[in-house]
Amino acid sequence: MKLISPTDALFLVGESREHPMHVGGLQLYEPPADAGPDFVAELHAAIVENDDFQPTFRKHPASFFGGITNVGWSLDSDVDVDYHLRRSGLPRPGRVRDLLELTSRMHGTLLDRHRPLWEAYLIEGLHDGRFAVYTKIHHSLIDGVSAQRLMIRTLSSDPDDRVVRVPWTLAPRRRPSTPSSQASLIRTVGAVATGVAAVAPSTISLARSALFEQQLTLPFRAPRTMFNVPIGGARRCAAQSWKLDRIRSVKEAAPGATINDVVLAMCAGALRAYLDEQHALPETPLVAMVPVSLRGEHEQDAGGNMVGTILCNLATDVVDPMKRLGTISVSMRDNKRVFSELPRAQALALSGFLVAGLGLSLVPGFVSSAPPPFNIVISNVPGAREPMYWKGARLDGNYPLSIALDGQALNITLTNNADNLDFGLVGCRRSVPHLQRLLSHLEDSLAALERAAGL
Repeated sequence: MKLISPTDALFLVGESREHPMHVGGLQLYEPPADAGPDFVAELHAAIVENDDFQPTFRKHPASFFGGITNVGWSLDSDVDVDYHLRRSGLPRPGRVRDLLELTSRMHGTLLDRHRPLWEAYLIEGLHDGRFAVYTKIHHSLIDGVSAQRLMIRTLSSDPDDRVVRVPWTLAPRRRPSTPSSQASLIRTVGAVATGVAAVAPSTISLARSALFEQQLTLPFRAPRTMFNVPIGGARRCAAQSWKLDRIRSVKEAAPGATINDVVLAMCAGALRAYLDEQHALPETPLVAMVPVSLRGEHEQDAGGNMVGTILCNLATDVVDPMKRLGTISVSMRDNKRVFSELPRAQALALSGFLVAGLGLSLVPGFVSSAPPPFNIVISNVPGAREPMYWKGARLDGNYPLSIALDGQALNITLTNNADNLDFGLVGCRRSVPHLQRLLSHLEDSLAALERAAGL
């Protein structure tokens, strides 16, 4: 039996009917030109043949002494693939709206704790001939970056590659064990130990930097919004793609800005318009929590969670789109500077401090009585940089779907997919009305940035 790490246990302990703790993804595929009418059925049969399950896909919490859980992992030796892999069809006319409605319902249901904590759905019936795959896996098993990389490894850049690969058979990539790598590991462990011992002094230094030099955005200074309320268990999902060239053009017109800064500005403009439409726009700017990966290159496919966080001023009180982008760019740059000067252990400790408000949201009454630590999570997950194929089917859309929480009723996650950026939005069905309106506001916000940049 392997013990559950404290970080991963938090996702299990914090889960309830109102707070499913899985990350998901919706992929849209265009079948190859030579696909017959039974292509999806043949694909399903090929998937089922992949029955060599890696440990991550055999895990669920063990139970001790008749009820003690969330301490250690139990690994199933016989995984019921017919339970975990499900084939579904959309009702006519098979619109993308119907697909997203089905996805919303699946994303709002809990995973069975008595079985390995993942499910996959093969969905057909779209009117244009495309098919979709929706997957969800518990956040205690894997973070979004690792899940994205694992999914990409099942794909091929060769449209003629007809081998069917699935995530649950792929072993984590590891560097070969050599004397030099062993020495490097020892040095790394020593560096982490030194970093942990230095957390207290560095925290004093960081506090001075944050409070007196204003280099760090601190939690619990965000305004209260309609997103920062207790939530229900039902979810609504929305998804759309934008050309990366459009966002890159805005970046090139704004010296010092990054692609992610433009994405944040695009989201900020959309949130400003949506809240204004709901007569709920606060006078002070919204603050976003922006996850950043702390993994080294050799750790990208490892399980578990190794994610840091930065808080960003979204400047939703600024009317001019380019001025808003400038404020966001400065906020991200200044906050990243603090993290760049820290060893990993200290960066993790600082991230834990910045995100601690999410844990406090589990305390009854906290969300209703305390100011929000931040208003929204906006995450940009690395994806495929070239067109990808699965059994010859082209990946047309890849929409990450994350977690909504008490006090965080809306989540925006995106990933690059060849020439596109694919956005996945998840909201509490009750607290975020007309979630799909945010897609229109995202387009309007990007168009406003383009106009302001003279494009």
